[in-house]
Amino acid sequence: MSLTNAYVLPTNRIPDFFRKIQDGQAPARFTNQLLKDWGFNSTNDRAFIPLLKALGFLTADGNPTARYQEYRDHSRSKEILGQAIREAYSDIFLIKEHPTAADKNAVEGKFKSFHNASDNVAGLMTKTFFGLLSIADISQKSTSSIPAEIANLSKQDTFSTHEAPPEPQPSGNSLTRSLHYNIQIHLPATKDVEVYNAIFKSLKEHLID
Repeated sequence: MSLTNAYVLPTNRIPDFFRKIQDGQAPARFTNQLLKDWGFNSTNDRAFIPLLKALGFLTADGNPTARYQEYRDHSRSKEILGQAIREAYSDIFLIKEHPTAADKNAVEGKFKSFHNASDNVAGLMTKTFFGLLSIADISQKSTSSIPAEIANLSKQDTFSTHEAPPEPQPSGNSLTRSLHYNIQIHLPATKDVEVYNAIFKSLKEHLID
């Protein structure tokens, strides 16, 4: 399970920030300059970048992921963000499947104990969590046929096909030649069993059936 420690100070600007993601093109790399171009000029606003990484919207290098792109679809944005929240804050959902403002103290206590955070920092983490919830739909646990962990991997990392050397030809007049292909699968590091189910389901559909 997981519980991110990412938080932002201007929690009241969370809706505006995510609207910018929806309305603009995905950058090649998400930078502090882009934040400034969007009108987020305060140094406190830079905390949005690690928050996006925690939610799976950006890679560690700041590159937009498939989830970032999917979020730009207004018809699915709430569900996409809801799935991201369920992954980044999965420990919270062990306390309450559908947290509300009435669960604020329990959520804040979880942040405080899990991260050994001060009252102030735990409070900011809690405000960030509920700020995200206000613009998300957490009613569905899966929003994509391809989980983010798979979609974010490059084809080279996920599937690599190698042609094996041909087997020696049998003696006699037979010209039969056999080729074998080895497909290697690099599984992502995750505790979500649905990720692996999706991988093997895709293999069955495209390679076996």
